[in-house]
Amino acid sequence: MSSLSVWVAQAHQLLDNALLRALSFLLTIASAGLVVWDPTHFAQAIGGFDLITSPTLIWATCSAMIYGVGFVPRHWYWQVVFTPFIALPILSYIMWLRFSY
Repeated sequence: MSSLSVWVAQAHQLLDNALLRALSFLLTIASAGLVVWDPTHFAQAIGGFDLITSPTLIWATCSAMIYGVGFVPRHWYWQVVFTPFIALPILSYIMWLRFSY
C-alpha cells in the first residue's frame, strides 16, 4: 500500500459517520428528485443549467450518493475523484440556492 493510498484512506476516515452519510443520501435524493420533478423550475431557482453547473451537479450527486450508501472505492484515485469533501459542500450550496429565494 503506497503512502498516498494510506493518506487518502486516513482523510476519508474523518467522514466515516452514519449521520453524515444519511445527510448525504438525503441531499442526493432531494437534488435528483428536484431535477427530475421539475427541471425548469429547479434551473431557474439555482441560476440556470450552464456548462459548469450541470456537470458539477451531476458529479456532486453521484459522489454524494456513493458516499451516502457507504460504498468505498477500492483504489485511492477513485476515492479522490468521488470525494465527499468537495461533493457535500457543492450539494449543500445548490440546495441552499434552491430554497433561499
